[in-house]
Amino acid sequence: MSDRPNTPLLDQVTTPADMKRFSDAQLVQLAHELRQETISAVSETGGHLGAGLGVVELTVALHHVFDTPRDKLIWDVSHQCYPHKILTGRRERIRTIRQKDGLSGFTKRAESPYDPFGAAHSSTSISAALGFAVARDLGGVCDTGHGDAIAVIGDGAMSAGMAFEAMNNAGHLKKRLIVILNDNEMSIAPPVGALSSYLSRLYAGEPFQEFKAAAKGAVSLLPTPFQEGARRAKEMLKGMTVGGTLFEELGFSYVGPIDGHDMEQLLPVLRTVRQRATGPILIHAITKKGKGYAPAEQSSDAGHARAKFDVVTGEQKKKPSNAPSYTKVFANALLDQAAQDDRICAITAAMPDGTGLDLFEKRYPSRCFDVGIAEQHAVTFAGGLAAGGMKPFAALYSTFLQRGYDQVVHDIAIQNLPVRFAIDRAGLVGADGPTHAGAFDVAYLTCLPNFTVMAAADEAELVHMVATAVAHDSGPIAFRYPRGEGQGVTMPERGEVLEIGKGRIVNEGARVAILSFGTRLGEVRKAREALMQRGIEPTIADARFAKPLDEEMILDLAAKHEALITVEEGSVGGFGSHVAQLLAENGVFDSGLKYRSMVLPDVFIDQSSPDDMYATAKLSAADIEAKVLDVLGVAALKDKRA
Repeated sequence: MSDRPNTPLLDQVTTPADMKRFSDAQLVQLAHELRQETISAVSETGGHLGAGLGVVELTVALHHVFDTPRDKLIWDVSHQCYPHKILTGRRERIRTIRQKDGLSGFTKRAESPYDPFGAAHSSTSISAALGFAVARDLGGVCDTGHGDAIAVIGDGAMSAGMAFEAMNNAGHLKKRLIVILNDNEMSIAPPVGALSSYLSRLYAGEPFQEFKAAAKGAVSLLPTPFQEGARRAKEMLKGMTVGGTLFEELGFSYVGPIDGHDMEQLLPVLRTVRQRATGPILIHAITKKGKGYAPAEQSSDAGHARAKFDVVTGEQKKKPSNAPSYTKVFANALLDQAAQDDRICAITAAMPDGTGLDLFEKRYPSRCFDVGIAEQHAVTFAGGLAAGGMKPFAALYSTFLQRGYDQVVHDIAIQNLPVRFAIDRAGLVGADGPTHAGAFDVAYLTCLPNFTVMAAADEAELVHMVATAVAHDSGPIAFRYPRGEGQGVTMPERGEVLEIGKGRIVNEGARVAILSFGTRLGEVRKAREALMQRGIEPTIADARFAKPLDEEMILDLAAKHEALITVEEGSVGGFGSHVAQLLAENGVFDSGLKYRSMVLPDVFIDQSSPDDMYATAKLSAADIEAKVLDVLGVAALKDKRA
């Protein structure tokens, strides 16, 4: 506790109501203390740091001016919600964030009434806030009551189409709605595209000083575009803002840009908006991600995500790695292939570092495309590249590929275009919890005609699958791999092109066959070792492909064993379901085969370590061993032998 920051004002805040009595000067001090508390907490737990530091003043100002939770404060993506959680009754638990049985790293409705809408994917806040505003005006019933609806959205998130769909609808409905554009020129990676350039131009031409001078004056000096027929007010607004034409054309009154770290600007603007707004209004606030903590400000990602770190130096306390990460293996394998084939190109949706494509971008900048937070566009853009004769690799997290699913179906699968989908973060991912788990991609891709779907059992297999994807020109192909480091296997010098739809036998055995799809193969091998101590020697096979299945291998396993168990890191409806369909259609069950399928359970598993999450999912080596014993009718007693 002695290393904790001194926070006399923050110590007086249990809920936002406690902030109402603070003077503006005290709110400035409170923001300083809140920033220090956030840095201290994340240094102990790890987590998203830079985004929260960038909105400290904004968080304090919003909770002081508005009446949460009656007023609905919705944080887009919600990487930035740690200061919000500290101010809303969760300070005592903030050092449990992203840990088992602890606070979520994102806003979560089940966690607090101050989290009116859960988020962890971007660009949803304006839609949700508009929903609250309409529900309010239609007489909807809400436990916390209905007041204002405020969406805080970053400039990176604003690049996604959904944000503009919501703004277009909000401008049409003309409901009182407050959108705060938190413009820090940085999401996870620097934002890209025309919108980013437009926002930059809005504040590049004129300094903050003129607006700041007006903001320091009486409330009556602030823009008041809220009274019909108030021509003078409209002219004042136009004079004090640089532009905002795009937002005004969508039906929003535009105020800004203002300095999002200056309470002398934030407080009067927010107070005026709260008092006088009638329709939709957008407040453009300029902030700095990682603000107030030099190691975050100076890092390339502005301190976006951090392991535990030393507060003084900012040095992260990462565990030493024994093997390369799957992401790094993919990136290097793709670089190797791209050196031999100049038609290979790569697409990422605002995640160049997370997907490893930052390495590709450095070497082949003309062939690497960061499209921003726009997965739908990324998929169809890749389709156009494929139709145009290129070999596009769309590198997306499993959980983010979900956002482009309609495009996967209509623009890729139906047209049978050879887009290569590199699906990172497959399976359970640990501290990010259920919002980022790659649980569904096998199920939602294997049901599509024309698709080939692979999963790497280890990092060497991943290299082979990259090579296989390069060579596969007859339709779309996907390969999935998890977060974290590999198994430590011997790596091939170059990837080999796998025969499509062919698996491999890893170990020959008897009685029971375990058919693994993906990186649970390591746990299957551990289970086999334990079972051999009991005199049971399972056959192990690596499916490699969920579509097309290796029908010959699977039917042969079924014919030669009394039981067959499939194991995968995905939901029901995926690999095991396709195996069951194959067995049923071939009449295998008619002759008495015992079949079991081990999949992720039908629940969203809260954050913990990946190992603990897989134990919760009952997909660990011990669970596989227990499943074998159960299917063979062997009691799970240590001294019992088959």
